[in-house]
Amino acid sequence: MQPRNMSMSGVVDLAAVKAAGEAKAKAEQARAEAARQGGTAAVPPSALVIDVDEAGFERDVLQRSAEVPVVIDFWAEWCQPCKQLGPLLERLAVEANGRFVLAKVDVDANQMLMQQFGIQGIPAVFAVVAGQALPLFQGAAPEQQVRETLAQLVQVAEERFGLTGIQVDPDAPAAGEGAPAAAPAGPYDALLEAAMAALDAGDLGGAVQAYRNVLAEDPAHPEAKLGLAQAELLQRVQHMDPQAVRSAAAENPKDPAAQIAAADLDLVGGHVEDAFGRLVDTVRVTYGEDRDAVRLRLLELFEVIGGDDPRVSAARTALARVLF
Repeated sequence: MQPRNMSMSGVVDLAAVKAAGEAKAKAEQARAEAARQGGTAAVPPSALVIDVDEAGFERDVLQRSAEVPVVIDFWAEWCQPCKQLGPLLERLAVEANGRFVLAKVDVDANQMLMQQFGIQGIPAVFAVVAGQALPLFQGAAPEQQVRETLAQLVQVAEERFGLTGIQVDPDAPAAGEGAPAAAPAGPYDALLEAAMAALDAGDLGGAVQAYRNVLAEDPAHPEAKLGLAQAELLQRVQHMDPQAVRSAAAENPKDPAAQIAAADLDLVGGHVEDAFGRLVDTVRVTYGEDRDAVRLRLLELFEVIGGDDPRVSAARTALARVLF
């Protein structure tokens, strides 16, 4: 199979974005705490290439991506091209010396992850940077192309997200050898865990309330703000009829309520730029309270995706042009 180049600005579905954003916020807090305690310890070379399964995906990929880009190699034992690409990726990960980490996912044992990333053939290579999933390429590729793609990934991670990688120490103990004690629980961990449990159970109202309880005590808490925005979005679209919503939006381009509902569906479906563009266009043709309602919903959707996403930055610029 010939390699299929893919855009570095792709996204997966909202469930993945939600999980990634929450993991990113948690990891950022951990990094800040580590910095206060003198910085993050160096890792051994063995930590640069890891096997990942569904149970450890949030910890090993999503949370780790807040400090270093994580390249994901979806492979299987029976896949001959995988046997060509895998060793090359492993060698380049060691050679990069901490600029990225390689996570290997056996698709036969982790079908859910394969479905979540929409993978139709292997080998398939993705990256997760600061909680955001980026498709890189599919199929075995020449070494020079792989090197160039990974170099671009490292550059994007550093320039857009300030991720300069992790420190590697050849003499550092391997995992399980002299591992540091677990970090103490945060003051809101129980409430945040309750929110996640409610989301897993489909209790969106319970999740919303749990996040609000955290924000009542700490209005700036990043994970709770992000979680609340996402839970409220899922709650709004839960009982929508997508066909009816889109028909109403098409028939009433100046109706703020119709456009707001359609934008919610756009975002849930992973069409981030469509959602933002729809609301910016609606702000342009509305006035007074209607315009304020659309503008506020757009700001809420910015919270769902995250302020450091380049699509949010572009939409903020477009919104400013319309307003001023």
